[in-house]
Amino acid sequence: MKKFIAFAAFLSLLISCGSNDKGELVGVKGKKWHPEKPYGMTLVPGGSFIMGKSDDDLANIDDAPAKTVTVRSFYMDETEITNSEYREFVEWTKDSIIRMRLAILADELGQKPGGGGGKKGGATIGDYAFADADPEKMSAYDKYMYENYYSVGTDEDPYAGRKLNRKIGLIKDPQKYPDEYYVEVMDSMYLPAAESYNGLRTVDVSKLKFRYTWMDIQSAAKDKNTGTNRSKRSKYIKTEQVEIYPDTTTWIKDFAYSYNEPMHNDYFWHQAYGDYPVVGVSWKQAKAFCAWRTLKKNAYLKSKKGRDQINSFRLPTEAEWEYAARGGLQSASYPWGGPYAKNDRGCFLANFKPNRGDYAADGALYTVEAKSYDPNGYNLYNMSGNVAEWTDSSYDAAAYEYVSTMNPNVPDASNKRKVVRGGSWKDVSYYLKVGTRDFEYADTARSYIGFRTVQDYMGTQNTGN
Repeated sequence: MKKFIAFAAFLSLLISCGSNDKGELVGVKGKKWHPEKPYGMTLVPGGSFIMGKSDDDLANIDDAPAKTVTVRSFYMDETEITNSEYREFVEWTKDSIIRMRLAILADELGQKPGGGGGKKGGATIGDYAFADADPEKMSAYDKYMYENYYSVGTDEDPYAGRKLNRKIGLIKDPQKYPDEYYVEVMDSMYLPAAESYNGLRTVDVSKLKFRYTWMDIQSAAKDKNTGTNRSKRSKYIKTEQVEIYPDTTTWIKDFAYSYNEPMHNDYFWHQAYGDYPVVGVSWKQAKAFCAWRTLKKNAYLKSKKGRDQINSFRLPTEAEWEYAARGGLQSASYPWGGPYAKNDRGCFLANFKPNRGDYAADGALYTVEAKSYDPNGYNLYNMSGNVAEWTDSSYDAAAYEYVSTMNPNVPDASNKRKVVRGGSWKDVSYYLKVGTRDFEYADTARSYIGFRTVQDYMGTQNTGN
């Protein structure tokens, strides 16, 4: 082994001598990085601002004393995540679960692609077998990974790492299902006939679970043994499995003695509400969406060989959210400045509850389309009103007293209270102010809370100052 290392070092020295660097230290040359603005996002240039209450603390909560802080540049969604965008996440998850069940059954039956035997000699469940079902057709690298990692699985999931075959489309028409095994898998995704009504078969949404992994870098960095004992690193890699379908019953549970059944029945799935912000999503579900969005984009970049992967999509920190909401205005009460919620023509500037019992004075009863009203200075829509928004930060009333002045955040995993910002369609104007803090529990969904995502910016540094 020592001889091999010595030979490798000598070989690398020969290669270096034969290069064009003339023996000078020129650094490792890579491809030139060109930052790409994510679709539907806008760049929020980093800078410093006065975080906290811009006026008197009328509610006397005393949880947001003014403090000057600085945040780095980041991209942010111009609008809240819409029903249409979240439905793509739900459909992708459902599609993946169906494909996984088909592949597992094909694996148990020993069926391979192209076996025939389906209706009229056509496709069979074998055509949905794992993409790595035939190791002989793999590249040397894929075959090594299959034999040493993918085919082994884990105690919790024996099929972990197996590649799904996404090249063949799923058959949605029950009359065209290829064989009885396909029927069995598809039938397992729906509620029993006894639980269906109006002649409609309904997908069992409790089976729509998205699983992802993440690394608890905060805890790993504080572990003094992590750097010397690499085996400990694995204990900071966490696996999450989340039911991702929105809780549509929040439209009824959030309001007693109120008729909101139409919103419960139609709001999430009907195309009429496709461009409206998704609600009924917990903090945990919002985090899962961020992980999926990252996976989706990186899977595409991986198919385009040579393209670097992107930074992860994530929820904004509380400081990032407030900085973005201010839109470059210092010490303003609202994203548009203020101190009023109307413009000079008497028109409301956001979707909220202007008067006691009067939800419609601003032109809307419930939510409005995500791209409604005028955007702020960073081209962000509805940073106040419409739906309140999850942030990544945990809520602590005393947080402003101890958080850092550089990229402040409270990433306390043990604190289940998460900061919610911006106010919503059912809130009074106090909650629309950019300095107002509120919270909700991470596992709780509401008919008035949604979210938007951010992504760290890489490239030439720029600030808004």
